[in-house]
Amino acid sequence: MASRVGGLVGLVLLVAAVGANASTYNVGDELMWKVPPLGDIAYKTWAAEKSFNFGDTVVFNWTGNHDVAEVSKTDYDNCTSTSPIGTVQTVSPYNVVLNTSSSRYFICTIGNHCSLGQKVTLSIGSASSLAGHALSFALSALAFAFLNHS
Repeated sequence: MASRVGGLVGLVLLVAAVGANASTYNVGDELMWKVPPLGDIAYKTWAAEKSFNFGDTVVFNWTGNHDVAEVSKTDYDNCTSTSPIGTVQTVSPYNVVLNTSSSRYFICTIGNHCSLGQKVTLSIGSASSLAGHALSFALSALAFAFLNHS
């Protein structure tokens, strides 16, 4: 019975530790999600300064006439939204949980907003780094359970 309780405690700690490492980012920070004044360099710079990880949340906040569409790299490069991935989001704020190690591409589909620079690429850490973090958490949880069992 005690070993089951220790294992359960370890599992709870593992889940809590994984969740505790997730961060939340607001796209563009103070700029928010709008047509940037100097073109796409604003969101490129913003994204390059961040270290996105699996499980992080990215929040698109805007006022006025904007939306968010996740698109393929080709559609991102060409600012086309004829084949969005999922539904075009029209209500702010819109939260995206980063749950893949692949880069993800987002644009505004309103008028020429995308071609004026309202687009962002989110590049996430590799799956191997996620596996390393998960293994570390699992070993910590097992050590904790072992120490509490002894």
